[in-house]
Amino acid sequence: MTFAATILTLYPEMFPGPLGVSLAGKALERGDWSCETVQIRDFATDKHRTVDDTPAGGGAGMVLKADVLGRAIESVGETRPILAMTPRGKPITQERIREIAGGPGVAIVCGRFEGFDERLFEHYPQIEQVSLADIVLSGGEPAALAILDACIRLLPGVMGAPDSGHEESFEDRLLEYPQYTRPQEWEGRTIPEVLRSGDHAKIAAWRKARSEDDTRLRRPDLWERYSDARDRPASDARQKK
Repeated sequence: MTFAATILTLYPEMFPGPLGVSLAGKALERGDWSCETVQIRDFATDKHRTVDDTPAGGGAGMVLKADVLGRAIESVGETRPILAMTPRGKPITQERIREIAGGPGVAIVCGRFEGFDERLFEHYPQIEQVSLADIVLSGGEPAALAILDACIRLLPGVMGAPDSGHEESFEDRLLEYPQYTRPQEWEGRTIPEVLRSGDHAKIAAWRKARSEDDTRLRRPDLWERYSDARDRPASDARQKK
């Protein structure tokens, strides 16, 4: 089954962009995924093909019009998840990426200017408002590319090793452990001895400990969720007793 990606955008020439090379590009050539763009401006009805207007109540910038976007979304006729890229959205997670990658595809609406008319989301409650991070971009297209890349790499056959998509950051609510490779010594620094020991149990324990330490120090938000999930089974077991 082909993973079908549809991007609603004012700049269709930005796609597939970097997704046309490397692993994603080869997967596109094989037909593992498809990339369709929808020009939002095609659904404007005036001679100037207007897609935005001034904010109600005043303020800087322009707002994407709900009527134009509504017609664009209706043209796609979605049964797939629909994401709207906006800094006001919920940060997307690796868990949600994996869910999307396991489905038939995704439609992504790329925001511009000051964002969307809120009535769009009131009329289409199925649209997920998502953000890539706590940053503001010039438009939703770079974020859409990142999300598509995250999905495509999880499609069957895209990555070489079957375990490549599992032993990495966020899969177990932890950051991935640090990696090393040859040469054994560089600038006076050597690969940790445990990784050269050949003892798989010790290596696994070292990696788990480093994942936990790095997550606790660098991402206290992830560490809190990981700790809660780790402690919950023990708490549940005590309650059952």
